[in-house]
Amino acid sequence: MLAISLISHDDLDSVFAYRAGQPVSAARFLRDVAHLARQLPDRQHILNLCTDRYCFAVGFAAALLREQTSLLPPNYTPSFVERLKQSYPDIYCLADGEVDFQEGMVLRYPQFPETDATMPAIPAIPAERRAAWVFTSGSTGQPIAHSKSWGSLCKSAVAEAASLGILENSGMALLGTVPAQHMYGLESSVLLAMQNGLALVAEKPFYPADICACLAALPEPRCLITTPVHLRTLLSAEVKLPTVEFVLCATAHLAPQLVSVAEARFSAPLYEIYGFTEAGQVASRRTAQGPVWRLLPGVVLRQDEQGSYVRGGHVETEMPLSDVIERHIDGTFTLHGRAADMVNIAGKRTSLSSLNHHLNEIPGVQDGVFFVPDDSDATTKRLLAFVVAPGLRGEDILGALRNSIDVVFLPRPLYFVEALPRNATGKLPRGALIQLREYCTKK
Repeated sequence: MLAISLISHDDLDSVFAYRAGQPVSAARFLRDVAHLARQLPDRQHILNLCTDRYCFAVGFAAALLREQTSLLPPNYTPSFVERLKQSYPDIYCLADGEVDFQEGMVLRYPQFPETDATMPAIPAIPAERRAAWVFTSGSTGQPIAHSKSWGSLCKSAVAEAASLGILENSGMALLGTVPAQHMYGLESSVLLAMQNGLALVAEKPFYPADICACLAALPEPRCLITTPVHLRTLLSAEVKLPTVEFVLCATAHLAPQLVSVAEARFSAPLYEIYGFTEAGQVASRRTAQGPVWRLLPGVVLRQDEQGSYVRGGHVETEMPLSDVIERHIDGTFTLHGRAADMVNIAGKRTSLSSLNHHLNEIPGVQDGVFFVPDDSDATTKRLLAFVVAPGLRGEDILGALRNSIDVVFLPRPLYFVEALPRNATGKLPRGALIQLREYCTKK
């Protein structure tokens, strides 16, 4: 039976994490994991809501030792939590703060003794053990659960490091603006550290000044793991950006103009990760060097008349892609957008991602998104759009769009809103946009 070590740090006195700027050793992490594992209830499913990334990692690892499966849903609304309770009746919650988990067991993240100086052994976890149930984001419908084994998660983290040129046990500090509970956050801000001898950062800063302060407090080498939405907010602020080894981005389309600005401001390369919940991360690229994606080590892409599929490496079962892919002879590929994002009106085709790009490039637009409502059919299909643009008028935006897109794709209507209902990773769940439309039509 193949077993994989919980962490790959070659020196247990090396830094495993930074909390409030202070280093936490790999040995301390293992001791905390062992202490928490003994306190976990005898149940099978854990909802880890710790916002401190270090606490999350301790909880995730302790659950693995107890053969418990972590549930990582796309959101924590009361309705979705209720669905989790129905599907996983023995669920309990681990939290490091106040949570709304009515009529359910909540275990508060405890304080551990700091006087324990024993040098622990690194546990080995069976590769086939189920580590998590992860859920799709719900951006195109109802979230669906997918099983992730410990082995597949570890292989993914090692493959990601190889694709980004990260040296094992380099001690690089990983600062993430994304939650650890999201697949991208789990892979790139937690497992990447655990399986490559790096250091995760407990904090999850949001505001530009906080991101810069957290980065500046970390020793070099260090990197920033973020999303297009967070990156755009950071670059729009007049703040001095600390030096980093690289910036890593994922979860949504990244405008080329934003890439060039980011690389210039940080004086460092910007990489993107492409993936989806069912398979996890499958490819990466340095976006400034062109649109081509390179598969992570071990992953293979195949195509037939039905679509595109990936398997191999950490992708244990062949998975179909929901995106339109152009495969190149050298095994790389170009991404043309989600098949579900393609819009056909009056015989003309485009993608929602392209429309969103043009909308957000208009000066004065802070955020915006096109949307195809459920009541739109093939004969009467109409696009609408939501936009955050204080100081602009509808005719300003429509006039700018006429210069960049075909008039058949102009939004009718165009709703001005104070903010878009983005989740913690910057995505816009379809259900949230439906509710926003209902709110706008009632105003």
